[in-house]
Amino acid sequence: MARKSKADKTPGDTGGPQHVAIIMDGNGRWAQQRGKPRLFGHHAGAKRVHEVVDSCRDLDVKYITIFAFSTENWKRTQTEVAGLMSLFRRYIRKEMQALHDRNVQVRFIGDRMALDAKLVGLMDELENYTKDNDGVNLTIALNYGGRDEVARATKRMARDVATGKLDPESVNEQTLTGYLDTRFLPDPDLVIRTSGEARISNFLLWQSAYAEYEFIDTLWPDFTPAIFAEVLARFGGRDRRFGAVDTAAE
Repeated sequence: MARKSKADKTPGDTGGPQHVAIIMDGNGRWAQQRGKPRLFGHHAGAKRVHEVVDSCRDLDVKYITIFAFSTENWKRTQTEVAGLMSLFRRYIRKEMQALHDRNVQVRFIGDRMALDAKLVGLMDELENYTKDNDGVNLTIALNYGGRDEVARATKRMARDVATGKLDPESVNEQTLTGYLDTRFLPDPDLVIRTSGEARISNFLLWQSAYAEYEFIDTLWPDFTPAIFAEVLARFGGRDRRFGAVDTAAE
């Protein structure tokens, strides 16, 4: 069955989400509950990513975006940040062939300027290796912040205005969307945050204007495909009107 675009959706539409974004929170607490260092939890969380992405095909999720490292995460200890960067490099090397074999297309969003050259090279390699895959679209937000993304987008717009490539009078919502890191993605239908925290933490601020949110208590390493399926099932019962009125309910 063909997917509906946002413009095609009607009041009361209960179809499943086309694009799911996930704030993968709770790795550190999961490890501490077991008397382990925080990096132990991050490694467990990386394994969970593999399982959840694998489940997307059976759950009819075409796009999944995961929040791997925020622009604010540099405030963590040097040991944890270094360990995370090492984990990202190891994950890409280990998963590259498997992601390709599973027909997953991978893209990264975020500011790459602060990342080391070796990691950026691996990111570029993974994107290029999987660019022709047409199954699940996995987007990894790495050194990403919603406000930072909008600031970078407006800088690019300003440069185009200054050089005459863009008429400032023509700028509208769609114009800015075309300058964002996520310009190749539909807006998320559903944003999930694990670990019981009920905040959005600067994640996809522009794109999530009409997204549904699920804040669940489960820590990310315990977030199984079965729990994912339960959350998606709840989404199907929501009445998404995008500002319109459901006249059928009156």
